[in-house]
Amino acid sequence: MGFSICCLTCDAPDVAGTERCRGCIASHAKARDNLTSGPSSSKADRLAREFVSMLADPGKSIDDAAHGELMIYYQKLINLHQGDKEMNTLQQVEERFNQQRSKEDRSLIRDVANQNPWANNPPSHEEREEMLALFDPDEDLDSKTWDDLIAEVGELLDDED
Repeated sequence: MGFSICCLTCDAPDVAGTERCRGCIASHAKARDNLTSGPSSSKADRLAREFVSMLADPGKSIDDAAHGELMIYYQKLINLHQGDKEMNTLQQVEERFNQQRSKEDRSLIRDVANQNPWANNPPSHEEREEMLALFDPDEDLDSKTWDDLIAEVGELLDDED
């Protein structure tokens, strides 16, 4: 959110949902929205937006010449409140990579839009014969032009209405 520094340094008990917390969070959300909505019209607007960005993710601003020390302190407060994360070992990283490699690649288009029953298994001989039987054996498909085919499709679409 960007204003959690206020919560971390607040003297009120850390109990979610208290009236004091709700009031502060509502005012912080309103202030953040006022600061970040619309185009910035002045240097002060741009500076305020930069500060909100820094507070929202202090770890990205620890090398800032003017505010780096404060961002390090802020990050330490957050870590103390949330608890430090365990460092990943090389073995954990390799296991994660192996898990990701073993997952089947998913594609919404392939999974939903392409419902072809023969996508992974070709049709059997009987199924091919059934499909071929649907075509008129006397019709010479090679002699048709694109215009003829488009006209036929148009007629089929007109028949559906």
